[in-house]
Amino acid sequence: MAEPLKRRILEEPEEASAALRLVRSSLPEALRSHVQSARVLDREIKDAAGEGAFPTAVPALDRLLDGGLPRGQLVELVGSRTSGRFSALLAVLAAATSIGEAAALVDLGDGLDPDAALGAGVDLQRLLWARPARLKDALAAAEMLLAGGFPLVVLDLGNPPVRGGRGVEAAWLRLARAARAHDSALLVGSPYRVSGTAAGVVLKAGRVHAAWRGGAGSPWLLAGGSSRIELEKHRGRLHGQSETLTLATAIAPRPAAAPAPRPQLLPRDAREERPAAVAAFPRRAAAG
Repeated sequence: MAEPLKRRILEEPEEASAALRLVRSSLPEALRSHVQSARVLDREIKDAAGEGAFPTAVPALDRLLDGGLPRGQLVELVGSRTSGRFSALLAVLAAATSIGEAAALVDLGDGLDPDAALGAGVDLQRLLWARPARLKDALAAAEMLLAGGFPLVVLDLGNPPVRGGRGVEAAWLRLARAARAHDSALLVGSPYRVSGTAAGVVLKAGRVHAAWRGGAGSPWLLAGGSSRIELEKHRGRLHGQSETLTLATAIAPRPAAAPAPRPQLLPRDAREERPAAVAAFPRRAAAG
């Protein structure tokens, strides 16, 4: 009895080539050039991811991502408002800006507190902060920032509901292609899965469990918390792996100080080296 075709394809490369030619010959002429073997597709994905990873300085994320955010891919971090999702995004921005990299935050949820970001280690002089009012504008802003040469773009969608509308699925695919074309790290924080098939990596953060200190006559104080981050999707890796994300509070309140500098683009000499196609969206009007 002849061996199954699948077994021969896996074990004998020449059989795989013959099978691929057979499949191509059965397709219309316009589609034949788009059919590739799994081996070729795997190589193209690895090449598109760029060289190396973008370290996040968050041990849980770096372990799950084999060293950091893969360049050239859209990474989606899913989590509710009590999951530590935004704290993880701030830590990623701090890791990038503290070593002199420029980074951009597209803050659809309007959750950034500059003082808190400064306390987390973010260099506000190297952060561009965009505050769009709609998801469509947020996606457009992130795409412009990737095209503008930013090596790291973080897009936070805030809390639900995240209203999309027509054409949003195609916009996510364009955004993923922009990250791949410019070899940039793209991290999306969302309350639930929104990027569909555009995401190369999907992580999900669970609810935070609080840790307290005190007792024995002393007041109880919040010391921090922890949650589990699970790998739901990663090309080339099995899903289901998880790591503990630890969150710590400050030991003592920060002393009063002068107002923190507002986020801005870059020093003038650095801006001159970048394309002038980056635009910040205006602050949204307060709800009346």
